[in-house]
Amino acid sequence: MIKSYLPIAAVVLVVLNGLLLVPATSSYTGPIAVVAFLVAILVVVLSFVARPKAESVPAASGPPPPPVTAPPPAPAANQAEGEIAAFLALLQEKGRLVDFLMENVSGYDDAQVGAAARVIHQGCKEVLKEHFSITPVSVAQEGSQITVPAGYAADEYRLIGKISGNPPFSGKLIHKGWKTDYVKLPRIAKSGGLPAIAPAEVELG
Repeated sequence: MIKSYLPIAAVVLVVLNGLLLVPATSSYTGPIAVVAFLVAILVVVLSFVARPKAESVPAASGPPPPPVTAPPPAPAANQAEGEIAAFLALLQEKGRLVDFLMENVSGYDDAQVGAAARVIHQGCKEVLKEHFSITPVSVAQEGSQITVPAGYAADEYRLIGKISGNPPFSGKLIHKGWKTDYVKLPRIAKSGGLPAIAPAEVELG
């Protein structure tokens, strides 16, 4: 209710100050100034009365408690990361690839490493053939001369040596390269973390 009087009092104050500038009211300057002064005091009083009272806050008896910091949520693994881990698990299951790579082979001779590599090669090749369609980028014989056409895909050809001019380029095929036409990664159910590559095996007595 008090707030509604503030605009009215402000308008009256403006009008009174305006009358002081009018020559016709010069003989009433004193009374007008007194009224304007009183209205100004009224505006100040109404402003303080209309101000909302601050809510009383009970005084704390001791130091404020420390802020509670919530632990950051564990990052959830996305679907792609889970499928990659599942594919690595297949390489481990079929070819013991992770066992071989994580093993320190410096203590074995070449014959032992070669025998293990043969088993790993066979198992991992089966997994690759099942989940990828892998074909060579170039069907030419390695060591032969080939022509890299204009507009070639930058991820399919790596040019080595002195490069000058514009394609097509002619050169010796060092490595035929590999590409895949489709990828069929193992599907997994969404979970909060990545699946295990290989479970720990425990033999019970």
